[in-house]
Amino acid sequence: MALRKISHVSAADHQSVTAAVAAAENHTSGEIVTIVTDLSDDYNDIALSWATMIAFLALSVVAVFPDFYLGMIDRALGGWDHDWSPSEYLGLIFLFMGGKWLGTWLLLKWMPLRLMLTPKHIKMRRVRARAIDLFKVGTESKTVGRTGVLLYLSMREHRAEIVADEAIAGKVAPEVWGDAMIALIDKLREGRPGEGMAEAVRQMGVVLAEHFPKGSENPNELPDRLIEI
Repeated sequence: MALRKISHVSAADHQSVTAAVAAAENHTSGEIVTIVTDLSDDYNDIALSWATMIAFLALSVVAVFPDFYLGMIDRALGGWDHDWSPSEYLGLIFLFMGGKWLGTWLLLKWMPLRLMLTPKHIKMRRVRARAIDLFKVGTESKTVGRTGVLLYLSMREHRAEIVADEAIAGKVAPEVWGDAMIALIDKLREGRPGEGMAEAVRQMGVVLAEHFPKGSENPNELPDRLIEI
């Protein structure tokens, strides 16, 4: 899926997050990667599902109140009663369903409405899946000690994920990252994603420093900069 590059993160935000990553990595052998995107999925299947559901709901309504809809059509034709044959009636039903389907699908091309009608658990799964995909491509097993960790933010879903490499996941339970996630989401809701990511990175750095303190050799194996996709 093609995702458009976002414009919500300023140059100052980039500098803040990059500085926070560099500062955090001064005290740990862990490597923090930060990625931000506008949207993790296009949710086209959700739009298709809603359009199909509305079309069949329309079919049910017509089946319950056929005289009402046939009367509307007759009035639209000038008030002349028409003796509808079964094939004509069936054609009208399919035309009505098609119109409802197309109208709903066109409405749901407006992404804010599509996101509003997407169940929360689906958005959570899609963001998580996207974070894992990006982690596998750019972070997993990319450090000697397998100490990479990804902080991923999906702006329009207001969701963030932390995905850790093997060595970190073996020592740090997912709930330990809770404070970092809360700090990030709180700032995002205030319209300050850069500050939220920087604060999350600082708190992640505290956790990493506890479990993976900086050693005598600590090469910088992954980029410190905030990555936009």
